[in-house]
Amino acid sequence: MSGHENEDPEDDRHGHEDDRHGHEDGDGHDHHHHDISELGVAVLTISSSRSLEDDPAGDAIAEIVEGAGHEVAVRELVRDSYDGVQDAVDRFADREDTDCVVTTGGTGVTPDDVTVEAVEPLFDKRLPGFGELFRTLSYEEIGTKVVGTRAAAGIADGVPVFCLPGSENAARLGAGEIIVEEAPHLAGLAGR
Repeated sequence: MSGHENEDPEDDRHGHEDDRHGHEDGDGHDHHHHDISELGVAVLTISSSRSLEDDPAGDAIAEIVEGAGHEVAVRELVRDSYDGVQDAVDRFADREDTDCVVTTGGTGVTPDDVTVEAVEPLFDKRLPGFGELFRTLSYEEIGTKVVGTRAAAGIADGVPVFCLPGSENAARLGAGEIIVEEAPHLAGLAGR
């Protein structure tokens, strides 16, 4: 994974020194001018036991998103079902007022945890670094139990989609430590 797949050959004049600068966007350039300053975020809770009135993970995501100066464009709850999850995420990604989708729930290993299976077919590009970083940060809190979380992310129809576990702590960690930091940048790049 060199990050140079789409590199302009003319950029080779940099002698790959850009590799030291953290792979800004895989091409060594800083594209922060593409950041979206105020995101419209769709929040989807996936649960067969909760309601929107009893949704601490969804509440946490909404609170963090709004606290970072973004807007919750839409918020829904769907039951753990492949079609229900896939339809909701697809619908959210198609909305004009949505720059980012965040789901919570259904990323574990029980038979009804189908979020990842439902959402991944919608991805034009996968963002494996999100799940890797989420599990790294989660390890401090839950130790080796991180092997049971399948947090995932990708770009669907030009919109970053992040799939978080259903616990409030996981939602706070993912939304607060990763999503609000990277979503404006990813949405700006993916939507170009």
